[in-house]
Amino acid sequence: MSIIDTRTPDAKRLIPGATGDWEVIIGLEVHAQVLSNSKLFSGASTAFGAAPNANVSLVDAAMPGMLPVINEECVKQAIRSGLGLKAQINLKSVFDRKNYFYPDLPQGYQISQYKQPIVGEGKIMISVGPDREGKFEDIEVGIERLHLEQDAGKSMHDQHPTMSYVDLNRSGVALMEIVSKPDMRSADEAKAYVTKLRTILRYLGTCDGNMDEGSLRADVNVSVRKPGGEFGTRCEIKNVNSIRFIGQAIDSEARRQIAILEDGGSIDQETRLFDPGKGETRSMRSKEEAHDYRYFPDPDLLPLEFDQAYVDALAVDLPELPDAKRDRLVSKLGLSVYDASILVSEKAIADYFEQVAEGRDGKTAANWVINDLLGLLNKNGKGIEETPVSPAQLGGIIDLIKEGTISGKIAKDLFEIVWNEGGDPKQIVEARGMKQVTDTGAIEKAVDEIIAANPDKVEQAKAKPTLAGWFVGQVMKATGGKANPQAVNDLVKAKLGIE
Repeated sequence: MSIIDTRTPDAKRLIPGATGDWEVIIGLEVHAQVLSNSKLFSGASTAFGAAPNANVSLVDAAMPGMLPVINEECVKQAIRSGLGLKAQINLKSVFDRKNYFYPDLPQGYQISQYKQPIVGEGKIMISVGPDREGKFEDIEVGIERLHLEQDAGKSMHDQHPTMSYVDLNRSGVALMEIVSKPDMRSADEAKAYVTKLRTILRYLGTCDGNMDEGSLRADVNVSVRKPGGEFGTRCEIKNVNSIRFIGQAIDSEARRQIAILEDGGSIDQETRLFDPGKGETRSMRSKEEAHDYRYFPDPDLLPLEFDQAYVDALAVDLPELPDAKRDRLVSKLGLSVYDASILVSEKAIADYFEQVAEGRDGKTAANWVINDLLGLLNKNGKGIEETPVSPAQLGGIIDLIKEGTISGKIAKDLFEIVWNEGGDPKQIVEARGMKQVTDTGAIEKAVDEIIAANPDKVEQAKAKPTLAGWFVGQVMKATGGKANPQAVNDLVKAKLGIE
């Protein structure tokens, strides 16, 4: 990982200690499982949830004489990811053997990339905030590299009282290790980085980002220093599999290191694990250096080479990525940056919104998707994929408002009916008599009744015109929300003789 400092200290991100302020330095190594039907060097399936050792080929099990054969789709996915990260694509890269022993690594080495990765330097823009003034800060985080490597298997320690079992289903699954530069200075920045990276990979379709299934996890490198000073000794927190835990691990580790240094001690470079239950990190082993792994080019694999035309052909088919989509929603549909950022935060949400917004007012569609749909989904602990209201149904509700068939209040009730019962919004309005009242005679009668019943309020409204809103509310209540709000407003003002 690079040790070039690219940022100046920021007072609002400093951590107070007994001897003054400290600055935390964070770099992340994210392991993202490549979306492919088969593994990096074998034809075995990558399907999640299979019975233990069901997806294991002779290559994965490291049987004698078995040779790896590169999966071209995994190469394409790595290139697509590199392009999405605005990174340098290396036309020649080399696979190396990284030697170490684990019971779930049958070869006794991992096929990875070291000095010549498939993807070089890139960058990600993250947004952190809002601050006390409601502003967001955009921060550029550098990407050091992206390389391909194979995953290890999984040791299972809870299947037998005295023995551990090994499941090799993950053995040989293709991973992209995406290494950031040490550009992050707070847990919030690190969480924003992983969130943004996962979003980009999902848009690209190169990783599903399902952290609960282990298809995206992070090794978190943390060190502390006095603001603007030399980099401190870093510790690596291995295999953190949730964005919330990443934030907690960083805060805990930073404070642990600060306490040691302020007590006159020194930080040992080591690998640590995060215990979510205790909210603290604990030592796992001393941190290995590159020479401990005895890297050397894998003799069974030739250097990986392709030309620029190969890269260009993949670039043509890249989808619109989150930042570009956000900017388009702002410039073309007039959305606020905040609303657009929410809508592009997940590809499925963006796709849903664009179906609703097609041929309709973008701001109206955004308000309904963000406030009503996402609000209710969040309240019920559901994702956009589980919505009971389709884009066509929500679009139909918006159309009924625009046509004047229903009022905004009726629309809220209609949305709730569609959410709970389904059905075509237009047919529901017809069948249940939910059309708003546009007959001015009927509305005028209701206005007259409310005014006659509240003479004291009439005098107050004449002195203070804003109280006309009270009369509008009462009329809407009396008509069950079916009266046309604009017609009610106009009539109330006319009857009260106010502008």
